[in-house]
Amino acid sequence: MPTFTIVAGARPNFMKIAPIIHAIQRQQSSHPDLHFRLVHTGQHYDKKMSGDFFEQLNIPEPHANLGGGGGTQAEQTAAIMVAFEKELMENPCDLVLVVGDVTSTLACSITAKKLCIDVAHVEGGIRSGDLTMPEEINRMVTDSITDHFFTTSEIANENLRKSGFSEDKIHFVGNTMIDTLLANLPRFQQPEGELFDRLESGNYFVMTMHRPANVDQEHKLKAMIQAILDGTGDLPIVFPVHPRTAKNLQALGIQDPRLHMCEPLGYLEFNYLVKNAKAVITDSGGITEEASVMNVPCITLRDNTERAETIHLGTNELVGTDPAKLKPYLEKIMAGEWKQYQGIPLWDGETADRIVSILQKAYSA
Repeated sequence: MPTFTIVAGARPNFMKIAPIIHAIQRQQSSHPDLHFRLVHTGQHYDKKMSGDFFEQLNIPEPHANLGGGGGTQAEQTAAIMVAFEKELMENPCDLVLVVGDVTSTLACSITAKKLCIDVAHVEGGIRSGDLTMPEEINRMVTDSITDHFFTTSEIANENLRKSGFSEDKIHFVGNTMIDTLLANLPRFQQPEGELFDRLESGNYFVMTMHRPANVDQEHKLKAMIQAILDGTGDLPIVFPVHPRTAKNLQALGIQDPRLHMCEPLGYLEFNYLVKNAKAVITDSGGITEEASVMNVPCITLRDNTERAETIHLGTNELVGTDPAKLKPYLEKIMAGEWKQYQGIPLWDGETADRIVSILQKAYSA
């Protein structure tokens, strides 16, 4: 009777676990002995950053919420580890499944292994090579103790081979985030409000920024937004603002009639905006994946990426964090000369079924 504990903690996790839960639920009709327990670490506790996703993606209410939000990264990691250890001791399982690269992923994988419980890492093997990113440390530490890697690309597979992991641990399955995207395309919905009523399809930009390299230095943040305004003609820019960015923007007093800052949006609303945008400007890795599959031009404001396949085969370009480098890329978008999506192997909407099939074989007696 295999039992899997599935961990989610932050906004990107929910898109990745939803199809896995749905795949398990489909299997349960023919395999009633297959059980899962969903644990929300509470890393993101704002409703827009967390709660709405459970409703929109049809994820069941978590069996447990560890309440690990707030504080520094060290405080958050410690709080999640203490609470998750108690959770696992009270509810033993055969395997803990973690996704992505957030603090919860690191904390729960370490806790599981110290209790001699197997760990599966969905999105294992991706690397940016940038140790100043907390996510890169989370990936490396999690992968160092993982039993099953579920990978999104051949690049990730090769990273794991170079680190000495055997082929039988590496399962190239695709991208569960794209499972969620493709399943929900028909359900995307326009956000409510006068701003969104006025937007014309293909005639606005969507922007997101939250990484310290972009938002923590006042002069740089101001210069970046000015460069974006200068290079986007007279088109509106919709900017759902991450909480950490909002504070910095408020302090700077940045305003422009074309720059429309709004609260974080739900999954269905945000991806509606991306799907219908002229282009996306972001420093988020996940958005580059979604934009690529929807064939929407994407500019990444980072000096490195752990998702190189979105550049080689997708619609993403890595521009960097220097505002001066933006101009030629924006000119290309405005001229309609951007590259097209080429198709990324196994990003086909069936990744979660592959994962559950592999786990079922591995853990069924």
